[in-house]
Amino acid sequence: MKTQVKGDLAVTRAIFVLTSMGYNIAIPITESAQYDLIAENSTGIFKVQVKYSEGNQVDLRRIHSNSQGYVVKKYSGSFDWLFVYSPKLGDFLLKQDLSGRSTVNLKDKDKI
Repeated sequence: MKTQVKGDLAVTRAIFVLTSMGYNIAIPITESAQYDLIAENSTGIFKVQVKYSEGNQVDLRRIHSNSQGYVVKKYSGSFDWLFVYSPKLGDFLLKQDLSGRSTVNLKDKDKI
């Protein structure tokens, strides 16, 4: 399966799950935002980064290309929550600060 299709599946799943949990969802109109969704309810507004994972470790680096080639960066507080869709393991919502981390391991306590 192509990487873009995996990302599309994960975002679609996040919208479904978060909406089911009572959040209103907004989607940035540009590709340059450092998050994929905005989740909002009476407790606040949260920027959500969405990832697809086939295992229990998730790569948190941002990879994009420019005229010089590929650029790899770590996230730096650019989102509030990380939603991970894993077809094998389920859905995860991590609400802790992941700034500066290049990977994160999925744990049962974060499973939704």
